[in-house]
Amino acid sequence: MTDSEIINKTIPFVKATLEDAEGGHDWFHIERVFNTTKFIAKHENVNALVVQLAALLHDIADPKFHGGDESIGPKMSYDFLNTLHVDQGIIDHVVNIIQHMSFKNTLDKGQKTFSSLELQVVQDADRLDAIGAIGIARAFNYGGFKNRELHNPEIPPKLNMTKEEYKKSNAPTINHFYEKLLLLKDKMNTRTGKKLAQERHQYMLDFLDQFYKEWNS
Repeated sequence: MTDSEIINKTIPFVKATLEDAEGGHDWFHIERVFNTTKFIAKHENVNALVVQLAALLHDIADPKFHGGDESIGPKMSYDFLNTLHVDQGIIDHVVNIIQHMSFKNTLDKGQKTFSSLELQVVQDADRLDAIGAIGIARAFNYGGFKNRELHNPEIPPKLNMTKEEYKKSNAPTINHFYEKLLLLKDKMNTRTGKKLAQERHQYMLDFLDQFYKEWNS
């Protein structure tokens, strides 16, 4: 099976699996990350099949929608790619990316580390979708999904959280900007990712400035 055939079989699988997903983690999120991954990959010496499959499958079973279970997504991806008889080395690389690309894993100092240029490319693409106008929309969409407050001045952002504290947090959505979104610009890996992050980061700062003006008016 050619690389193109593998990708063309993976796309409908992901679409079907995420048919009823929350709006910030649905097929359109995957599609944006997939397209951004391909754009960044043009400027990096990476395995195209690995980064495209990882982008398509990275949120196939996001742990926060599965009781915090971080094993479901990697297992689903592994099993699916096996049905396509994808090379074992490709499967293992894709699964490793899925297991290690999440922001919350950077908060776990005891987490087993894995790194590759392919991971860095997909990670940048996913993080870019978490900032800027789309990132703002996704943050408030998820906050509404979880029935969280928009903002509460009496609940300050909690910095330097552990992974478990981050996973259990139900803080107002505005806090999420300081606890994650505004940190992502400086966590970009690739030159292209860093360049694209600048404008989106500034957009969030401008949004917060306007938000507080209206909140305190």
